[in-house]
Amino acid sequence: MEDKYNLLKEHIEKVVPLTDEEFAFLRECFIHKQYKKSECIFKEGEDVKYIYFVLSGLMKFYYTDKNIKQHIVSFAMEDWWETDVSAFYTRGYASFTLECLEDTELLCLSLENFEMLCNHLQKIERFFLRKSIAGHIGSQQRILSFLTLGAKERYEQLIARNPALVQRIPKLLLASYLGVSRETLSRLFS
Repeated sequence: MEDKYNLLKEHIEKVVPLTDEEFAFLRECFIHKQYKKSECIFKEGEDVKYIYFVLSGLMKFYYTDKNIKQHIVSFAMEDWWETDVSAFYTRGYASFTLECLEDTELLCLSLENFEMLCNHLQKIERFFLRKSIAGHIGSQQRILSFLTLGAKERYEQLIARNPALVQRIPKLLLASYLGVSRETLSRLFS
């Protein structure tokens, strides 16, 4: 278990340094959970109790429309954070579903512990601010790619940014993420 928390420490220390005492305090704020492939962490309409740091595995974050069509917003794999941000911070209900595509191991941080960490360790608040800004930039780039690029260019951009991720995603899910049908994806890249 110690090694798993060291992954979190290494991740945070890419942005801010931590003393052993600070890390010991931070570590106590997280809980460890494991999920099986196809298991949902939370579903649309449920409480979102945590923000999740991925130790191992792969998840998809998606919205289901009235026609039961899934619209994949993002994927999360090792060394990434994921949650329904609005539901987590407002203590509301999820608008999205977070589902495991592989057996997944997570470190989970509640809102209470998040706030306590940020209040007691200013550097952690700075860490999460930087992560939030990076996430916001990523979201804007994704929106811009849908407005300005064709499917092939979006695919090439995804490969350039996340080559390891693309290798792990089934073609049907990749097509959904890119906003095209599986047939279109096959035609474009055959």
